[in-house]
Amino acid sequence: MRRRPAHILAPALAVLAALSLSACGENSPGGSSSAAVTSAKGGAYGDCEVTGTKGSVKLKTVESGTLTVAGDLPSRGWWNGNTVADIKSGFEYCLAANIAHRAGLEKLRIRNVSFDAMVAGKGSGYDLAMAEISITEERKKAVDFTSPYFASNIGVLAKPGKVTAENIRGLRLGVKQATSGAKFVQETLKPAKAAQVFPGDAEMLAALQGGRIDAVLTDTAIVLGQAKGSGGAVAVVGQYETGESYGALLPKDSANTAVVNGVLADLTSEGALDALSEEYLGEALGGDPAAVPVWSL
Repeated sequence: MRRRPAHILAPALAVLAALSLSACGENSPGGSSSAAVTSAKGGAYGDCEVTGTKGSVKLKTVESGTLTVAGDLPSRGWWNGNTVADIKSGFEYCLAANIAHRAGLEKLRIRNVSFDAMVAGKGSGYDLAMAEISITEERKKAVDFTSPYFASNIGVLAKPGKVTAENIRGLRLGVKQATSGAKFVQETLKPAKAAQVFPGDAEMLAALQGGRIDAVLTDTAIVLGQAKGSGGAVAVVGQYETGESYGALLPKDSANTAVVNGVLADLTSEGALDALSEEYLGEALGGDPAAVPVWSL
């Protein structure tokens, strides 16, 4: 799997069809633990392989010697584990590990923070957040974003054979609170019935599988993993092109934003982001986003 360069990132994972994929599911609740700390051992954090020169950049962190990263945890492929304490790998986890390494920080602390609090700029006590967060002009009013490191359209997850581009506006739709998918449904798709809003992916998927809603709309890169984990019960039947990209979120006017942008640029040019995508997202997504039919409004 290869991504395009960061400034024109697209999740075109064309080699996935050739991979032997194991089943994986939706984002799971964070369990009883809301934070976990990993200390660098032998130059690595958890199961991540880090690259570049240790201490080549400097970050101002909330805790000395530690990079504290918030996420909506766990999230298969991005933050792998059944609980927060289990997380030792994944695209965003290992991206955070690489940032910590290049900043010369010996510890990586991850915190489970609600998605809506992160994007509203209401969270505190962490240096940056990564939770498959789409960069939007509205969110930029409250927080800073780095340059993009991944892109995703809005995918439609449904039981096979029930939802089409022609009938979707008349169905019962589900969205995740404070996401770009929720905004897309409300302002652009404009269904006949207001979409049901859920606090997290797990609750939204349960409602779909239980028949309380007909379709879920959120990032294609997320719903592909949910479809794979369902064992065929649900599928990604379509997607809408929105040109969205994921970026790391930082407090408004953070002095660290430019530094992290520099790290992302280096990781991109060195092929490190490509390697993370290939290692962690192929199995998690369980399909090629480029192969999902694009629906017109």
